[in-house]
Amino acid sequence: MGVVIEREEWALTPLAYPLLSAASLAALLLLPYFSPPSHATSAAASSSHSPFDVGAAPFLRFRRAFLFVFSLASVAEGIHSVFGEDEFVRCGLGREQIAARLAAAAAAALFLGGLSGVVSDKLGPRRACIFYWMLQLAVSALKSFSGLRCAWINNLISALASSMFYFCFETWFVVEHEKQGQKQDLLFDSFWLMTFFESMSLVGSQGITNLLANDDTKGFLLPYAFAALLSVVGILYIRKNASSTTHHASVIGSYQKSFFAHVFRDKRVMILVLAQASIHFSMSAFWFLWAPTIVADGRDAQLSLIYPCFLASRMFGSATFPWFYGATAPFRNEDSLTIAYITAGISLSIVAYDYQEIGTLMTLFCIFQACVGLILPSLARLRTI
Repeated sequence: MGVVIEREEWALTPLAYPLLSAASLAALLLLPYFSPPSHATSAAASSSHSPFDVGAAPFLRFRRAFLFVFSLASVAEGIHSVFGEDEFVRCGLGREQIAARLAAAAAAALFLGGLSGVVSDKLGPRRACIFYWMLQLAVSALKSFSGLRCAWINNLISALASSMFYFCFETWFVVEHEKQGQKQDLLFDSFWLMTFFESMSLVGSQGITNLLANDDTKGFLLPYAFAALLSVVGILYIRKNASSTTHHASVIGSYQKSFFAHVFRDKRVMILVLAQASIHFSMSAFWFLWAPTIVADGRDAQLSLIYPCFLASRMFGSATFPWFYGATAPFRNEDSLTIAYITAGISLSIVAYDYQEIGTLMTLFCIFQACVGLILPSLARLRTI
């Protein structure tokens, strides 16, 4: 007589999404009521109870247009990250081949990404964003056809576009902010809004991809076609609505001197570089390991429902950023960033130390993502001081 082993599938509580969304919304809506009058940057903003309406009218118009384009880019990035390793498996690749492709794409992006900074300086921030959209359009168009989805060039273009994603949009916003002569507080507020909108857009991209997902045997993949459409919209929107930003490109020979002078000879910049690299390394390792860790030892869980919960946690972390900086902060600005790093490290250390139940893993992973949502705008703030 055979023995039947019953396997129970772990399910995420339905209250997780409403609680995280309500917490993020409360952090945004309650901030003006707990902020001192000096938090407002203008007389018109002092009567506003929304963090989205602070600033002069021309700057508000630009920031709204910028956040719209940035959200479209985040949705396109999210669509490409939904399938993850399953996309390579559908192409018939083994684990060694997948690792080799990802490593080759990362190595290529490492060298080409460094040169893209020089290209961005020559083109200007607005044209650099258009170039990013062109890369997204190319890789989305190729992946729209199932016969070309597994081409190695897709990994190279996608890695290069991802390496340009943050710095080209951030540079564009900083240059426009300085051009209009806005106060530094508005720049800091915009950084956490970028992280908040990015996380919210990534959550939305999960639903869009699941809605458009179709049978890949038909030869045409709707999610990637939608990403290509977003790329066209992004290019047209920037060309039509964004004002041209004057920039002063440096001579090619001066980049080397500036690099050695401002990076290797400045310990503060080196510490910032290491801090930025460490959080990106941790994020990359997390996205590779969270699913195998949860389903270890044959455990069952609905991974497609767990993934958006991590994004919602990062959205909540970015919404708490203004509470830990400025006049409302319980600690000094640098202390808040240090505490966030320590908390993120402890949460992952507990996971690596011993076997944990899925509920405990979920809690630790959500804490890590919330810390990431706080750390990213904090590092962006330090880059502009």
